[in-house]
Amino acid sequence: MIGASLYFLQEKILFLPTTLAQDYQYDFRYPFEELFLKTAEDVTINAIHFKTQNPKGVILYFHGNAGDLSRWGIIGEHFVSLNYDVFIMDYRTYGKSKGKLSEQGFYDDAEFCYNYLLKSYTEEDIVLYGRSLGTGIATFLASKYQPKQLILETPYYSILDVAKHRFPMFPVKTLLKYEFPSNEFITNVECPILMLHGTDDTVIPYRSAEKLKGVAPEKTTSFITIEGGDHNNLISFDLYKEGIKALLF
Repeated sequence: MIGASLYFLQEKILFLPTTLAQDYQYDFRYPFEELFLKTAEDVTINAIHFKTQNPKGVILYFHGNAGDLSRWGIIGEHFVSLNYDVFIMDYRTYGKSKGKLSEQGFYDDAEFCYNYLLKSYTEEDIVLYGRSLGTGIATFLASKYQPKQLILETPYYSILDVAKHRFPMFPVKTLLKYEFPSNEFITNVECPILMLHGTDDTVIPYRSAEKLKGVAPEKTTSFITIEGGDHNNLISFDLYKEGIKALLF
């Protein structure tokens, strides 16, 4: 019964969206534009585009598996404070975004947003940032395009790898409908890569990130280990702040 639940309810386990009313008004400290992007016939993606004066570039940010833009926009403001434009989308079913969840849908919507930014920025201006779930999506994009930089906060080798860790007694490879194979995508990434992971992460094991580093291009990949860091508090560590600032300044 548990195995059957893993198969039929895996979207409820993997994805924890919160929804927002379509007339919900965002309130952030920095100027922003709210967008509704029709990425497919039955799909509308809600996004926030922070804009600064004379930006150093733009960060295309892919968030974790829980919450919505009312939360992730506040997190994105950290990068606006470093004088970057920031673009954050809500995945299908998250916040005000509409559409049917699928792994391919995540990739399609991300690619749509990347090409949307290319109307106003060059690829040399674009930094891809993935956090948790979003690391697989950011890595997928970096494997197809030539952004300036790929930053991965709490990344995983693959969703399958994480599932095996969490449910070692089940044939998760057979049960999983979602793969997010970062390990396959990352071998085709040509831009510089920065990974950051905490040793006390109980959501995505530190070991999974280490495995990903093991298959990443050696010469262009940096890995910052944050001792004592867990899944949601890396930003509170000086080592994280120093690593991000050194890269983005």
